Amino acid sequence: MQLEILKVTDPSFGEFGTIVEGYATEELLKVLDETTTAPQAAVVYVPSDANLEATPAMQDFSVNCYGGMPIQIGYCNGTNTVLNCLEWHKDSEINIPVQDMIFLLASRKDIVDGKVDTAKIKAYLCPAGMAVELYPSTLHYAPCSASKNAPFKVVVILPKGTNTDKPEVTVKNAEDAMLFARNKWLLAHKDAPEAKSGAYVGLTGENIDIYDLI
Repeated sequence: MQLEILKVTDPSFGEFGTIVEGYATEELLKVLDETTTAPQAAVVYVPSDANLEATPAMQDFSVNCYGGMPIQIGYCNGTNTVLNCLEWHKDSEINIPVQDMIFLLASRKDIVDGKVDTAKIKAYLCPAGMAVELYPSTLHYAPCSASKNAPFKVVVILPKGTNTDKPEVTVKNAEDAMLFARNKWLLAHKDAPEAKSGAYVGLTGENIDIYDLI
């Protein structure tokens, strides 16, 4: 069955996340759009950006959305239509796109014996300017373009330190082998660049490409 691209307003998205309301994000998105670039044939991720963190959104999301926890505001920019990997954190992630973009998602309950069949993937379009929370149980990765060859710029808010240097760990269980960075567990497809860089190969089936669906 062909992958169907739904909207984040579809009730089924409730398994993976929720729309976040009540926050003024216009300045945050303006700063992202004016101070960063989006590659045409790649994706760049910056965990923490000083310009974004200088906006009022830094205080608002830290105090309200994360209940007073220290956070970081970064971004994920580029042009992409391929799944490649799925990751998760032990907390929620907030994404706010400047342009329409598409999430490719699965759930941690879909991990069976350390593997996720990519047939479990669901696709959701997030419209420009809409803030979305992805739950800790949601497997996700780089956004996808909402139309062919269309770059995206997406604000990414996470607890401070997430996605930075991987800590040194003594492997105690199967999940430890999937730790790829600080507070970042990763399942790569065998054909993904991350797998060639030593990431745990945990995606089976097709490495989904939505180019023909957009």
